[in-house]
Amino acid sequence: MIRFEEVSVTYEGRPAPTIQQVDLTVPEGELVLLVGPSGVGKSTLLGTVSGLVPHFTGGTLRGRVTVDGRDTRTHKPRELADLVGTVGQDPLAHFVTDTVEDELAYGMESLGLAPHVMRRRVEETLDILGLADLRDRPIATLSGGQQQRVAIGSVLTPHPKVLVLDEPTSALDPAAAEEVLSVLQRLVHDLGTTVLMAEHRLERVVQYADQLILLRSRAEPPLLGTPAQIMATSPVHPPVVALGRLAGWDPLPLSVRDARRRAHDLRATLSTRAAHPPTALAPAAPSSTPHPPTAPHPVTAAAPDGDPQPPTAKAPHEGPRTSAPTETGGAGGYDSPAEGRAHPHRPAPERGAAPEPTGLRAAFARLRRGTHTSSATATATATVKNLAVRRARVEALRHVDLTVTPGETVALMGRNGAGKSTLLNTLVGMIEPTTGTVAVNGRTPHRTPPRDLIREVGLVPQEPRDLLYADTVEAECAAADSDAQAHPGTCRDLVTALLPGVPDDTHPRDLSEGQRLALALAIVLTGRPPLLLLDEPTRGLDYAAKARLAEILRDLAAEGHAIVLATHDVELAAEIAHRVVILADGEVVADGPTADVVVSSPSFAPQVSKILAPDPWLTVSQVREALA
Repeated sequence: MIRFEEVSVTYEGRPAPTIQQVDLTVPEGELVLLVGPSGVGKSTLLGTVSGLVPHFTGGTLRGRVTVDGRDTRTHKPRELADLVGTVGQDPLAHFVTDTVEDELAYGMESLGLAPHVMRRRVEETLDILGLADLRDRPIATLSGGQQQRVAIGSVLTPHPKVLVLDEPTSALDPAAAEEVLSVLQRLVHDLGTTVLMAEHRLERVVQYADQLILLRSRAEPPLLGTPAQIMATSPVHPPVVALGRLAGWDPLPLSVRDARRRAHDLRATLSTRAAHPPTALAPAAPSSTPHPPTAPHPVTAAAPDGDPQPPTAKAPHEGPRTSAPTETGGAGGYDSPAEGRAHPHRPAPERGAAPEPTGLRAAFARLRRGTHTSSATATATATVKNLAVRRARVEALRHVDLTVTPGETVALMGRNGAGKSTLLNTLVGMIEPTTGTVAVNGRTPHRTPPRDLIREVGLVPQEPRDLLYADTVEAECAAADSDAQAHPGTCRDLVTALLPGVPDDTHPRDLSEGQRLALALAIVLTGRPPLLLLDEPTRGLDYAAKARLAEILRDLAAEGHAIVLATHDVELAAEIAHRVVILADGEVVADGPTADVVVSSPSFAPQVSKILAPDPWLTVSQVREALA
């Protein structure tokens, strides 16, 4: 169905091709999963199938891509619309109409389908994706996960022969992701639809795939094979595969069911090696003494140069970037970011001095030296009492009580539209409570000027582009260093530590979703806010980048920073969260230690927990430490 013949794509200004030497065939009626590290070219490869590359994105395409016999070099995307349905990483860029039902019908209208056919297919799609209650809702009022489902539904209604999906489950809660994947599997098995999909959350999708395409690096040709073949050597793999490698299972299991069948001996061994398996992560007390981690990927926090402090806000003519509203009600930002390269301004170490630490340790060491402070500690306490938020006709939150203490990491979880993002936006002052109170270090967020509020709280929003205003990555990093009064090069170091290979001279809007997220995270982390809020912080990040992010967040928590993250990534919550709070229809329905909450929930339990139940092991790292 899809044939790649010696395909390479080179974008203008790039010294090397983004993808090269792609020569493979995707058979008809199969679900083929595209995997690889962040920024390796997965989205570009998907774009060649729909014709978006190079007709829309620019660049030079060498070789040939054919879809059902049509050459994408000579057929523009509109000439492939009846054959190929595409959903990109950003659903907002996909929408044309204002309401859910109109969006589902738009593609069919463009193809000239009969009204009675359109009506039937819209109703089928509303039921399949659980969107019936949202049919009349304006798309702008939906949560990110609900928008993702609408975007997927809009390409399902025309019944294309080929579906191209770029991280279709990244913004979905576990139950919604299962629904979408079951729909895709039904299309493949019953209708012979060909699905080519890129996804980082392999724990959700790898067991459904017929074949995998592994992009190892931009310089190497991709590998095509069965999931078992590829997972045996792949650098990116889900926890079930990591556990199988640790236990020496051959062949490797790809699903929880397969792993459970083989885990009897492992469970018996673990019961003899550790009499008291971990049941919860304990929040670190704010202190200058590093705390030993209990989560995966063990790290030792570097001893800070004195107690960590919140940064003093800079007072330039243009305000510092922030997710909080400006005094006029808009989003804060700046118009003329700092110019010049960040790295040349970094002082070289004195001759004979001990070498500086590298990676994350170096980034945080420089950040501590370069940040000006105004109070004794970097601790923060957030208190929410009887909070209710009504937006138009929707009661987004009601009767919410929540307290977050210094050194604590809290994961907000729940289905799409449960109110997680609304709660974060209330904590950062972007939304005014309808009733109840919100306080961050004694301040009322929506009544606090942004220049004062950013000393207390920072938000990485669900759409990282909301924080990005400059023309290059370099300028964004320089402005972040200047705003936070951090050592020049600090933000750039954090970007590299999170996701190596992000070019300095690239426009932020030209980055992949994962690269944009890494940049936005680095910008907010440069300010070292005492209260850090993260909304879906792992969208677009591969497992290695997630591990580096987890390391950073554990370090911040150990230093006394309070962290609240809204996430559907149950594996991340298992790794770093001390508490899990589950929201449903705007109310708190569970609040307790991570192990207690996630183990008791089939939807939110991580893979290791499901495999090794009833023992409350949560992560592969915990199992590895017990076996050592």
